[in-house]
Amino acid sequence: MARLEGKVAFITGAARGQGRSHAVRLAQEGADIIAVDVCQQVETVPYPTATSEDLAETVRQVEALDRRIVAAEVDVRDLAGLTKVVDDAVAELGRLDIVLANAGISTPASTLEMDEETWQTMIDVNLTGQWKTIRAAVPHIVAGGRGGSVVITSSLAAIYANPNTAHYSAAKAGLVMFAKVLAKELAPQNIRVNTIHPTTVATDMILNDATYRLFRPDLENATRADFEEAALTLNALPVPAMEAVDISNAVLYLVSDDGRYVTGTTHVVDAGGQL
Repeated sequence: MARLEGKVAFITGAARGQGRSHAVRLAQEGADIIAVDVCQQVETVPYPTATSEDLAETVRQVEALDRRIVAAEVDVRDLAGLTKVVDDAVAELGRLDIVLANAGISTPASTLEMDEETWQTMIDVNLTGQWKTIRAAVPHIVAGGRGGSVVITSSLAAIYANPNTAHYSAAKAGLVMFAKVLAKELAPQNIRVNTIHPTTVATDMILNDATYRLFRPDLENATRADFEEAALTLNALPVPAMEAVDISNAVLYLVSDDGRYVTGTTHVVDAGGQL
């Protein structure tokens, strides 16, 4: 039997990248999906953010696996919007077992030169947005009385410092203690909470000119090949960036019975990046 047969997962940032990969991987294991993404350009972000067409493609891929999916366009900064989407979707699908607080942005900037909007938008999306996701969704897991699992996408940047990422690293590090507190609070209800910490992953958030410049500030017009050359030096294993499915497989372990006694952990998938 599929490891998640009969379960329902709520995933933010599901229109593309890691979020879409998580939706498809969990659907392959029998889960039905509630998928949300902002589907409009986020201010301060220097690369194109997800579109309605991206979210529709996630729907197509999940439905191709004969799983149900409820998808909606909502910003994780909008608690009322998130709450309505989850309430309506749980009413339709009948339950909620898994929450993947995955949505996030990257806006590389010097600590002393970034403007206030860049800092605040990062905190609002990558930290406060995760709390709003949890606040909107996890009460449904509690109400179900069957236990469940929450995985919050943090980053290797919460553990290993790099220049021009102070706001990003602060948000991702904040998620660690947020998750540990939540894990203690929810343990009596048999709800597990973990953070996952990827190194660079080959998604649109990484494969763009802003990131290439971050990794190769010595070049005026850095390319993906230039980025990969630099990224190779960060990982102990000979890989510049992992694929999204590598993170999805780790998420699957955390949310399935394979990880039934794993909670409050920082689950690092970094190709040896912190060594």
